Amino acid sequence: METYIQDILFLLFQLCFIVQLYYLVSNHSRLAGYHPLEELPKVLIPVSVVISARNEAQNLQENLPSILAQNYPDFEVVVINDCSYDASNEVLEDMQRQYPHLKVVTITEHDRFKTGKKFALTLGIKASKNEYLIFTDADCKPASVNWITRMAANFGTGAEIVLGYSPYYKTSNFLNRFTRFETVKTGMNYLSCALNGDPYMGIGRNLAYTKSLFFSAKGFASHMHVISGDDDLFVNQHATADNTIIEIHPETFTYTSAKTTLSSWYRQKKRHAGVGKLYKNKHRQMLSFDAVSGFLFYLLLVLCLVLKFEPLLALGLFIFRLIVQLIIYSKVFKKLDGKDLIWYLPFFDIVYYMYLNVFGLVGAFFKTTQWK
Repeated sequence: METYIQDILFLLFQLCFIVQLYYLVSNHSRLAGYHPLEELPKVLIPVSVVISARNEAQNLQENLPSILAQNYPDFEVVVINDCSYDASNEVLEDMQRQYPHLKVVTITEHDRFKTGKKFALTLGIKASKNEYLIFTDADCKPASVNWITRMAANFGTGAEIVLGYSPYYKTSNFLNRFTRFETVKTGMNYLSCALNGDPYMGIGRNLAYTKSLFFSAKGFASHMHVISGDDDLFVNQHATADNTIIEIHPETFTYTSAKTTLSSWYRQKKRHAGVGKLYKNKHRQMLSFDAVSGFLFYLLLVLCLVLKFEPLLALGLFIFRLIVQLIIYSKVFKKLDGKDLIWYLPFFDIVYYMYLNVFGLVGAFFKTTQWK
């Protein structure tokens, strides 16, 4: 009986190994071989940058000038001042005097009607004058003055959705390293899937789509009741192989600061955790298979080694998977500004799959009621 159980567990370990290898080779390797356009394109289409901000006076002061000073011939920046009670209004009024292409939409708090980010973004989109929209957050800063140019150029291909990438600033904090690792892994997943013709999410810190698509899709109406998801749920519902493209040139990255404490990081992840259950079934299944197979791969590896059933073969499969990871990840991590993190791969990969399963449960049972 004991031998039978060991055989079943080892077979399950092998199945997890195969599933993990499939994700590596069929999905992530596509991004490893992808090269963004190096030459700076010439683009003339009018663009609106839309930013929702609640109590972001300091971030607006630090980051908004970099957006307003973009090297682009025809653009406006629409900032939605969403019920702020800090100095955001004064900061924005001062900037409007310096930058005539800054438009401010102000929302005031209602006693009985509490607004969220999706409501704010909807008002900002309605207030924008242009068809082509680029989204970021108040705490984000573009990596270069060519951010708008390179993002907007993708609309010339006929795309309606452009998926960008937004890394975190690098610090010596251990939590920062894992947060950056998790961000690279997330980027690797959604960017690779888009390249494979099956886009399933994007991030609001660096995302673009057309106003026509937004209104033809009735905006966020189908998930307005969910606090998060203005970015990934919208993309999940409306992105296709034909209307979606990625942009990962380093000049298009938008940088932001990662959470510095476990409590703030947990609140952020808890806010995002419940959104995945609203993805399309095929995407939920794909992400679940990856999360569960990755977690079980490590758990069963430990059991194989501790209980000594086929330990050498189990260790060999682990080393083989790790080598394949290193070959593919070294290229992808470099593209996504995380090459220093490759040295943490064996440890962070274990933590990453534990994190996915823990927050998968959190998202299933807990609900967040505030976006900010």
